[in-house]
Amino acid sequence: MKNSNAISAFLALGQETRLNVFRLIVQRGDVGLTPSDLIEKLGIPNATLSFHLKDLVDAELLLVERQGRNMIYRPNAELVQKLSAFLLENCCGGKPCIPVQTLKKAKVK
Repeated sequence: MKNSNAISAFLALGQETRLNVFRLIVQRGDVGLTPSDLIEKLGIPNATLSFHLKDLVDAELLLVERQGRNMIYRPNAELVQKLSAFLLENCCGGKPCIPVQTLKKAKVK
């Protein structure tokens, strides 16, 4: 991943409303959400939502599909995975940051 792509994604997520929109859409996964769903859940005006959705789509964080009269917004899971890998690429000099025993205990809880 290029630095410029990562910067674009992080800048898009660096605003509270866009982060909230993105997190709600991620929670729905492949099902996605319509703008009406988002307006209902977040209580923001349509014009404000459209502005933020455009930024998230432009940053390639969201995929959009027309279904009849509705637009369905879904997370771009591939980009999110690439961003995570980009952030952790050089983590801890290639060694695990968290001891394996700690990870096993966390899974049990």
